[in-house]
Amino acid sequence: MAEKKRSLAKAFSWRIFASCITLAIVWIITGDLQAGTFIGLSDFVIKLLAYYGHERIWANVQWGRDDLVTSPQAPTS
Repeated sequence: MAEKKRSLAKAFSWRIFASCITLAIVWIITGDLQAGTFIGLSDFVIKLLAYYGHERIWANVQWGRDDLVTSPQAPTS
């Protein structure tokens, strides 16, 4: 469960940052703060959900992971 919460926190923090950039770009290009805000918020919601889904899929991919350690078997007597 902790990894799911971490994935959500990462997705949320990244989307805030990236959506602020999107808002600023739209505002600069159009000169319309309302359009920038609408597009920035839409961008935030859609890409937050997409990133979270992408992160959860990759959490199940074993390829390239160094943290997968098999526990040694206890000696039998």
